Amino acid sequence: MKQSFLRKVIVYTASILVVCAVVGGIFGVKLLKERAEQKALEATYAAPKPVMTQEEMEALYDQHKKEEDEAEKTVEEPTEEAVAEEVVEESTEEETAEEALESTEAGAVYEGCPVDFAGMWKVNPDVYAWITVPGTSIDYPILQHPTDNTYYLNYNIDGSYGYPGCIYTENMNSKEFTDNNTVIYGHNMKNGTMFAGLHKYEDASFFEQNSKVYIYTPDKELSYTIFAAYIYDDRHLMYSFNFADEAVYSTYLKDIQGMRSMNANFREGLEVTSEDKIITLVTCIANQADKRLLVQAVLDEN
Repeated sequence: MKQSFLRKVIVYTASILVVCAVVGGIFGVKLLKERAEQKALEATYAAPKPVMTQEEMEALYDQHKKEEDEAEKTVEEPTEEAVAEEVVEESTEEETAEEALESTEAGAVYEGCPVDFAGMWKVNPDVYAWITVPGTSIDYPILQHPTDNTYYLNYNIDGSYGYPGCIYTENMNSKEFTDNNTVIYGHNMKNGTMFAGLHKYEDASFFEQNSKVYIYTPDKELSYTIFAAYIYDDRHLMYSFNFADEAVYSTYLKDIQGMRSMNANFREGLEVTSEDKIITLVTCIANQADKRLLVQAVLDEN
């Protein structure tokens, strides 16, 4: 009788211990998950820091030029014609850089501008603006090649070929951001750089809490409010729509704001009309070559 009772006590105690262990494990996993989510959330909404400093960009440019110079030493002596062509090219590049620097010295950069455009032009005279998107790591110069609209898709700020390329616009857009729609491109890099941060706006909560884009040019600061983020096809926007035509532009905006999709976020209460100026930030979507992510923002009244 005593042994039977003792066995029951042991079984009962063991059962309680097992239940406690299971419950404790569940709460432990939940606690760890909550802590991980909290850390991820803190990292997501942390204030952005420049991805590449001015000194780092100049160092990268200097390194690239040094490698080019060393490579040239191993090449056979050039002909007189080749030397003449090279002199002309170098002269043209120097003039372009000098023109940019002269405009700076002439007072083109407004007082208090947070971007060192003079320093940027020493690295690359095609830099004409800077974009910052709070809540993401997007904090880059914007470039525009004078003749080749796909150049900065494949070339870096120091002139080297390959990824990550640059944040850039095409010469169909004014550098003054006076067009109805200025389209800005950037790669969706796996390491989270360039325009990869735009994918955060696919999350409704992040979209709701992060609404600003800032663009700095030598003569002004522009503030924008994000009103839409959605997946679109890969058509070339500037070729597909004549945004200079008020009727076309108005219809385009109405179509956007009338869109209903599980993959789209829109800012409630913010109406955008053909009297407004917008920017469209464009990047790729992994494993969907025929799709693009568009994040669009309207210019605030400055």
